[in-house]
Amino acid sequence: MIKFGVSTFVWYSPFMTNCFGLLEKVAKMGYDIIEIAVEDKDLIDWKSLKKIADDLGLSITISGAFGEARDLSSENIAYRKNSFNYIVDCIQIAEKMGSPIFTGPVYSAVGKTRYTTLEVKKQENAWCVEGLYKLGEIAKNHGVVIGVEPLNRFETDMINTIDQALLLVNEISHPSIKISMDTFHNNIEEKNVPLAIRKIGKDLLCHIQGNENDRGTPGTGSVDWLGIKQALIDIDYEGAMVIETFGAPSAELAKAASIWRPLAESSDILAKDGLSFYKTMFR
Repeated sequence: MIKFGVSTFVWYSPFMTNCFGLLEKVAKMGYDIIEIAVEDKDLIDWKSLKKIADDLGLSITISGAFGEARDLSSENIAYRKNSFNYIVDCIQIAEKMGSPIFTGPVYSAVGKTRYTTLEVKKQENAWCVEGLYKLGEIAKNHGVVIGVEPLNRFETDMINTIDQALLLVNEISHPSIKISMDTFHNNIEEKNVPLAIRKIGKDLLCHIQGNENDRGTPGTGSVDWLGIKQALIDIDYEGAMVIETFGAPSAELAKAASIWRPLAESSDILAKDGLSFYKTMFR
């Protein structure tokens, strides 16, 4: 059975200890999972967070936030090291929180979009493959899977499509490096999202962020939810489906993700109506 979750990004950026009241709200709405977006790990009392989640019966998944200085494929070695260390931190956090995955655009920085040469792309890919293989070994030792998330062409020039993600994951060839989907991005870049799900298959699809084409409330736009449902049935997907949109983005996040207007009447209404849609569509 698919479990339903919602990201802290729907309400907060960054999420921190004084935001922990959100967990009770999410639990009362009926969610199974709260997805913690780790912008700054030192802002969060992780031990207290885990206790609150456990007391409420909420599971936790962990996602990343990749600004300019967290770029695993950057020509700037300091940025590559910083990204590597950040991902290690998030893997360790995921283990402590009981999250089976750490997901995000782990290969580059969000908002890094350029027209560049094939030579540059080959070098960046090589740095990425090298870094993610090493991170896969660390993730394996912590019992965590890293989910490579394709982003749309306006947010990255590196991995936009499922085919590109498959090429990268197959080149890395590590059992702890898999693919995470975000239907907002997939809806832009894939000709057929259900077909893309079937291409990934059960063995490689580790996580889904089920978002609408405008990043608003799921079920209110043009995403092919019926087709997605059937594809998930066909591959016997039993992971999470999480709403990830941005109710109060930081200036950096708003620029990277091009969030210029409210995406719903309120974050609470989006989360409640989105969960209602999930339950109607997928259960």
